Amino acid sequence: MPSNKTESLTIVIPAYNEEEAIASTIERCLAARSALTEVLPLRDVEVIVVSDGSTDKTVKIARRYADVKLIAFEKNRGYGAAIKEGFRQGSGTLVSFLDADGTCDPLDFVPLCRNLLAQQADLVLGSRMGEGTRMPAIRKLGNHIYALLLGFLCGRKVTDTASGMRVIRRSSLRFLYPLPDGLHFTPSMSSRALLGGLKVLEVPISYEERVGESKLSVFRDGLRFFGTIFSGVLCFRPERFFLLGFMLCAILTALLGLYPTEFYLENRWLKDWMIYRFVACFLLGSAGFLLLCATAVAYELSFLGPREKASAPFWPALIANFFEGRALLVFMGTTLLVSTALIFPGIQDLLRDGHVQLHWSRLVVGGFGMLVVFQAAVTHVLLRVTKLYQTETSFQNQPLLASEEKVLA
Repeated sequence: MPSNKTESLTIVIPAYNEEEAIASTIERCLAARSALTEVLPLRDVEVIVVSDGSTDKTVKIARRYADVKLIAFEKNRGYGAAIKEGFRQGSGTLVSFLDADGTCDPLDFVPLCRNLLAQQADLVLGSRMGEGTRMPAIRKLGNHIYALLLGFLCGRKVTDTASGMRVIRRSSLRFLYPLPDGLHFTPSMSSRALLGGLKVLEVPISYEERVGESKLSVFRDGLRFFGTIFSGVLCFRPERFFLLGFMLCAILTALLGLYPTEFYLENRWLKDWMIYRFVACFLLGSAGFLLLCATAVAYELSFLGPREKASAPFWPALIANFFEGRALLVFMGTTLLVSTALIFPGIQDLLRDGHVQLHWSRLVVGGFGMLVVFQAAVTHVLLRVTKLYQTETSFQNQPLLASEEKVLA
């Protein structure tokens, strides 16, 4: 461990009516300072208590500690708002927080900070899901569900998305903001960090039963957590939702069309009742291809937001390249020719006899092909427009040369 003390740590304690636990939490944080500065390259550890509009004795108790900075909101502004204000007024190069309810041990900041510094991470989460955790069963189940969902959508494993104890590099906050003011602050931070490509670590921490009554509503805040994860994916990985929808439609279309296809190859004719399967396949296939188009457009649109090009996933990038390249022209031309060949005899019948004797299967398949060609053409144009927007945005964000500034002046 380097001998020079180059880092400093800010510990923020958000508190809303925590008179039963705040004194113990503060004292344990102050006691942990010596351990943190002894074993880590930390020159200073500051403790900030943010009272989020408390109406009990929380503020009065916190004022007793001279070594603690107190920020008191007149009105309740939210869990996330309290933490963000503590970060803003803190001076540490590393910022952290833990809940005021006594569930977390401040000494766990030692392994959290050690791992963050040793592995040059942006964010270290304290995972409360290890053996011996005293988290209520319903909350434990919810955390498992959130972790599985976020891990599936972002492709990175995480066990505790809503941990109330974590350490962040101050320089990394600009990649995490904006963050909400409410209790969904923590899952929002986790989703933005994971989806945004930041280096995130997890370290097991102890977790005890809280002191006093919990402010968390399992149902209401659980829905907010889901909404937070959904918003994070829309911001950083919008194409994932569309790609998953396309895969589902493709699987259902294949399953529905398997028997009619097999029957036709064996008998060279179709039963009339199979029209229902053909129509269902038409609708699912059209929806699926539309979702594939949306995958390509959403992928390109996402680069107008906070995502870096280096974090581009393989399959959406491949799909976008297909809709922009020459392969699309070959696909559209082939599909259009096949569709026209299927429908053309019916057009001849109509022009010659005034009525159509074309089998319904040819009309459904041909119509589907023409719709796909139309959707592909529109997608290609939208991607061209998106590329133009990206170029314009990139140009406008470049600093002006001295000569250009003089001309504009």
